[in-house]
Amino acid sequence: MLSDLKRIIDQISRDRGFDRRLLVEAIEEAVQAAARKKLGQRRDIEVRYNEEFGEVEVFQFRTVVEVAEDEQTEISYDEATALDPEVQLGDELGEKMPHIEDLGRIAAQSAKQVIIHKMKDAEREVIYEMFKDRQGDVVSGIVQRFDRGKMIINLGRTEAVLPRDQQIPKRSFNQGDRIRAYLMDVRRESRDAQLVLSRTVDDFLVKLFTMEVPEIAEGIVKIMGVSREPGFRAKIAVSSTETDVDPVGACVGMKGSRVQNVVQELQGERIDIVPWSPDPAKYVYNALAPAKVSMAIVDEDAKTILAVVPDDQLSLAIGRQGQNVRLAARLLGWRIDVKSEQRYANLENAGYQSLLKIDGVEEALADQILSRQICNVNELSRAAVEDLTVLRAIDDEQALYLIETAGAIVAAGGGIDESQIEEGAEPVVEEATSGEAAAGVEVETEAVVEEAVESDAGVPAGDENGGEQQEPEES
Repeated sequence: MLSDLKRIIDQISRDRGFDRRLLVEAIEEAVQAAARKKLGQRRDIEVRYNEEFGEVEVFQFRTVVEVAEDEQTEISYDEATALDPEVQLGDELGEKMPHIEDLGRIAAQSAKQVIIHKMKDAEREVIYEMFKDRQGDVVSGIVQRFDRGKMIINLGRTEAVLPRDQQIPKRSFNQGDRIRAYLMDVRRESRDAQLVLSRTVDDFLVKLFTMEVPEIAEGIVKIMGVSREPGFRAKIAVSSTETDVDPVGACVGMKGSRVQNVVQELQGERIDIVPWSPDPAKYVYNALAPAKVSMAIVDEDAKTILAVVPDDQLSLAIGRQGQNVRLAARLLGWRIDVKSEQRYANLENAGYQSLLKIDGVEEALADQILSRQICNVNELSRAAVEDLTVLRAIDDEQALYLIETAGAIVAAGGGIDESQIEEGAEPVVEEATSGEAAAGVEVETEAVVEEAVESDAGVPAGDENGGEQQEPEES
């Protein structure tokens, strides 16, 4: 009749997926540690699991001597011959030790700890082997609990952790909710969770579209680039290997069903789907959608693009807090400067350029000076302090500095020949707004917000390139 121990080993091996040999070795090691603690550390003890009887057997080995002086390592000849009549002096005699159940409470507790430790090691190895080939996949689980900002996700056989910095900002889950996430890391050894999830990496968006769009899974449509600000907005560039397949339409789906499934999984993250192009100029036209681009000037050596947009499209091209141009720049991997048509025209004007020669005057400040009908450095040198201090960005000290510096430039021959200024050739005067104070600030991935406007509320934001229709930008 099988013992309880054999039944337990068989059940654990079957239910937990452990190698049966690992469990047997764990038990043998645990009993050996307990026996040494109870009987003495100097004893030569060997533990074996008897598969036939389903029990653990403990043997001790001692040297046969004439008179034993150390009971742990030696056995007297008379006592040895009683066990084995053929034994000789100097032999190593092994004997089975009865009553291993009576090892003592402390020794038994030590054995338990060894078994638990071995089982955890075995379980970690099982989990690693199970998930090592699934790294980079999307997994589904149940929110089990929360631990100092981390989410513990039950994947069935094991648990995974979704760290705070890998969670989408301002999106919440409750205990018991079903959740999908990207399996970012599978660790063989870890004090914390072996499986680390993420919902913020770009690859999570790629995998979601691959699951929703059969053409991507089949390789007909390819995702050429992704840029995200998790929880807020994302851009994805797609291309097709077949001319009769529209890559944007395939990703959007019938009545937007496919992209909406991805948006719902990301809890409302806005997604722009744009056509990819090998031509940087055409690519930036698409990437800045929903804004329209009038002209793109490409510097391939410096990997920069100057995108000129209609005046009423400027705030749409930049996006809220520079988000649209920032995501477009990440998508291309290039630096993008965005200018309105009026500002670009001003840059070609000698009078406007003369204002930029003044140290400390950048385009945003030059635009404000233009708003006072001061169109070149000559006019600035003749201006009164009061003409400039009405501008919010200029105080009395700065106004005096600008006027004096302009006068010095004119005196040094760096002014404008006013006799040659043709009628109508003055720079276009734009009304400066409070948002323009942010002009020229560099944003992430080297995108530069060259202009801003005070509000972009109410501007239609439909994707002219076939992407998802978006809500109007808010101020």
